[in-house]
Amino acid sequence: MPIATTNPATGQVLKTYDPMSAEQIDAAIERADLAYRQLGRTTLDQRAGWMNAAADVMDAERDEIARIMTTEMGKTYASAKAEVTKCAKAARFYAAHAAEFLADEPADAAAVSATRAFVRYQPIGPVLAVMPWNFPLWQVMRFAAPALMAGNTGLLKHASNVPQTALLLEDLFRRAGFPEGAFTTLLVGSEAVDQILSDPRVRAATLTGSEGAGRSIAQIAGRELKKTVLELGGSDPFVVMPSADLDKAAEVATTARCQNNGQSCIAAKRFIVHADVFDAFAEKFAANMAALRVGDPMDEQTDVGPLASERGRDEVHAQVRDAVEKGATVLVGGEPPAGDGWWYPPTVVTGLTPEMRMWHEEVFGPVAGLFRVSSYDEAIEVANGTTFGLGSNAWTQDEDEQARFATDLDAGNVFINGMTTSFPELPFGGVKNSGYGRELSALGMREFCNTKTVWVGEGAGSVGPAGAHAE
Repeated sequence: MPIATTNPATGQVLKTYDPMSAEQIDAAIERADLAYRQLGRTTLDQRAGWMNAAADVMDAERDEIARIMTTEMGKTYASAKAEVTKCAKAARFYAAHAAEFLADEPADAAAVSATRAFVRYQPIGPVLAVMPWNFPLWQVMRFAAPALMAGNTGLLKHASNVPQTALLLEDLFRRAGFPEGAFTTLLVGSEAVDQILSDPRVRAATLTGSEGAGRSIAQIAGRELKKTVLELGGSDPFVVMPSADLDKAAEVATTARCQNNGQSCIAAKRFIVHADVFDAFAEKFAANMAALRVGDPMDEQTDVGPLASERGRDEVHAQVRDAVEKGATVLVGGEPPAGDGWWYPPTVVTGLTPEMRMWHEEVFGPVAGLFRVSSYDEAIEVANGTTFGLGSNAWTQDEDEQARFATDLDAGNVFINGMTTSFPELPFGGVKNSGYGRELSALGMREFCNTKTVWVGEGAGSVGPAGAHAE
């Protein structure tokens, strides 16, 4: 796949880039390794100042950064601006909380026959981040902010269709004051990942992407004995029970399915509705989906822009067509419009059965599958009946059902009467084929730290607090 900016609203190639050579990659890794050693001589206060400066740049240049993202992958301009604001918030969050998250944790010294015992969190070195195009700033920032604050350095291999956003990120951290090489964008294709992750100077990798990409990264990292965090696909259930507020549930369901033009791993995709309220919910949901405005993503009135690629649009339509050919019913949408660009209308499909692709696969576009169930147990069976386990939603006013959903839904995230999203304050990640490890919160920062046990015996002298990496 060429490294290029292609406007998905028109299909026009706007800018192309030559991939880096093996020699250029090696030089970038060397700079990252040297920068890691330099960060070891800085304090958390210094790094927090730089991270806050990065947030200030994002706030000041929000509109232009958002314009680049919209041009490269088609998200609405309004949602792109919100993404920039969210990234600035995350940067400030980690600047404010890094000292707390990295502080030494005392242990019971007497229980281990020590005069003092504690856990210390220290950085491990350059970390490779292989990131997707759908949230081209946020996916990177939620790794970069905690990693840099911990004292690691970042090597970014971004999706090949968002090169301007990728270069912007490197420039952002440089302008904020981080040492040269602390965060480096590698303009390379996926074929270069093996070379990068196999380099002994690169200590770990994080990936957000497809199952196939996750398996590939994990295979290389396993061979090289390196840590990985993987956030892969999702086919999130959105369960609606009889006691739910149907108007609110249908309203949130529409946003949950069509956020980011339907291209989100944690977008609700399978709408599992109790038979007692199925018809009423389906009517409200279909009407809401039909009312969404599809059009120019730069127009502030647009709800849904184009899909990011022609291949992605064609795959979504193939999944819908497969369901229809096998007996499913389309309540709204279902046919891409003629003309330039990679558009797909908000679509609702019902009557799904296990032989249809939509029953098992993630649909990465504004297409919702409706499932009718007759009980709580059947709702859980359908919700968990997938290889994925990223996010999940349950709508019920019954407190007993709320407690049961929180336990019974097999996912990394459970949202009751609300839309699945990510917050810097809460850990984020999945189970099953949705990956492993956690991003965000203190857990996300510590994923790429050496969790070091320190045991101090009698007469060992004083062992002071953590040094510059985590004072």
